[in-house]
Amino acid sequence: MRKTKIIATLGPAIESGEELKQLIQAGVSIFRLNMSHAKHEWVKDIVKQIRAQAAGLNQTVGILLDTQGPAIRTGDLPTNLDLKEGDTFTFTVRGHVSEEAYSVDTNYDDLVSDIKVGDVVMVDNGVIQMVVRDKNENELKCEVLTPGALGSRRHINLPGARVNLPALTEKDLADIQVGIECDVDLIALSFARESKDVLQLKELLKSKGAAHISVIAKIEDQSAVKEIEQIVEAADGIMVARGDLGVECPYEELPIIQRRIIKKCVASVKPVIVATHMLESMIEKPLPTRAEITDVANAVYEEADAIMLSGETAVGKYPVKCIQVLDRVAQRIERTGNIRYHEKVVLRDTRENVGASAVHLANEMKAEGLVVFTRSGRMARVCAGLRPEVTSIFAFTPDEQLTRRLSLYYGVIPLFLQFDEIPQKNLPEAEKLLLERKILPEGSKVVVLSELFVESKVIWSVQVRELGLNV
Repeated sequence: MRKTKIIATLGPAIESGEELKQLIQAGVSIFRLNMSHAKHEWVKDIVKQIRAQAAGLNQTVGILLDTQGPAIRTGDLPTNLDLKEGDTFTFTVRGHVSEEAYSVDTNYDDLVSDIKVGDVVMVDNGVIQMVVRDKNENELKCEVLTPGALGSRRHINLPGARVNLPALTEKDLADIQVGIECDVDLIALSFARESKDVLQLKELLKSKGAAHISVIAKIEDQSAVKEIEQIVEAADGIMVARGDLGVECPYEELPIIQRRIIKKCVASVKPVIVATHMLESMIEKPLPTRAEITDVANAVYEEADAIMLSGETAVGKYPVKCIQVLDRVAQRIERTGNIRYHEKVVLRDTRENVGASAVHLANEMKAEGLVVFTRSGRMARVCAGLRPEVTSIFAFTPDEQLTRRLSLYYGVIPLFLQFDEIPQKNLPEAEKLLLERKILPEGSKVVVLSELFVESKVIWSVQVRELGLNV
C-alpha cells in the first residue's frame, strides 16, 4: 500500500460525482478547494459530493480549504499590454491614474512605501520581471527586464520585501466561515509569514467552535523561510508551496529550502506537503516529462507526507492519469528506501517511546500492518513520523472528524470504529473490520498498539496478532 498521500485540487475539470469517484479509486487521499477561484455555493455542493462518494466507496477522504491569502494583484485592464524589454511601466496605488502609456493600478495601498528603488518586481508568477527605477507617493516607475503580455488581476511578488499585509483578509474570513459550516478537515493559510499568523487563524477557529480543524501553513516567501522553526511549531502541518516560493527565492535555493523544511517537519512529527508544478506538463499532455517524474520521486524519497496537484486536476485534460502517475512513481520509490530523516525524531515521553517500540517491532518482523487505537490521533501521528518501512498504519478512532484529518499522515489508513469502554474489546472489532473490507487477508501478522486495563489501571501495550487466527 502506498504511504505517500496524494492531494488533488478540484476545479472545472471535475464536474460530476462519477469523476470524483474515479479520482478516489485512483488514490486521492485529500481534495483541495482553491478559494482563489471557488465560489461559496460550489464549495457547499462539492463537499457534499465528496462525502457521498467517499462513503459509497468505504474510503476516508479529507477536504482541504486553501485560502487566497493577502495576495498583491494588478487591477483590470481593457486589453493585455504587450511589454518589451526596456519599456517603462508604472504601478499605481489608491486609484491614482498615471499619465504613462503602460500602467496599471494595484490592490495594495502600501506597495510604494514597502519597496525601494533597485528592488525587483515579479509579475504573473515571475514571467514578467521589472526593476524599480523611481517612485513617488502614488506611483512605482519600473523598467521591464523580461518581455511578456500583462493581463488583468495578475499576481505580484516582491522578493525579499517585508509587506504590511494582514494574515487574513476579509475574503479569507468569509471563505473560512463557509469551510467551518461545511465541516472541512484542514485549512491552508496562504502566505504565512510568522507563527503569530498561524496562531491568529487557530484562535479564530477556536472562537467559532472549530478548533478541531487542522491549520496547514503555506511557506511562500523568504520571511516564512526565516521563521520556519517557529511556524512548524505553531502549525498542524506545512505546505511547501513552490509556486510563489520559487519566485520569491533564488530558484537554485528552492531544492535546498524544500529539503530543509521536510527535514524539520519530519523531525517535529508534523505532516508536510510538497506542492506545485509536480506534473505541470500533464495539464495538456497524457504523459509526464522525465524531469517531473524525478521531481515527484525526490519528494517521496525525502519523506514528504503528501504530494499535491493543482492545475493538473483542476483544469487539466487528464486528471485521473495524473493521480495514476503519482501513485505509480510513489509506490516504486517507497520500495527503494528513503532519506531517513525520521531517525531525527525526538520522542517526548514514555507513551511515544512505546509507539516507537511498536514501529521497531513491525519493521523487524516485516508485519503486514501496525494497528493503532487512538482517541486524539497522537499515537498515529507519532508512528507516522517514524516512517514504518514496509508497514501501513491502520489507525482506529471513534471520531469521524479525526479519521478524516489523519488521511494526511504518511502511511496512515484511518478507520472509524466506535470504541468500547473496555479497551480489550476493541481489538476483535478492528480485526473483523480489516477482514470484512478485505484490507488485509486472514493470517496477516500485525503489531497492535493499544490501551489495556490492568488492575483498574490503563496502560499502553504492544502485541503481535495474526488476523482471524487468535485464540
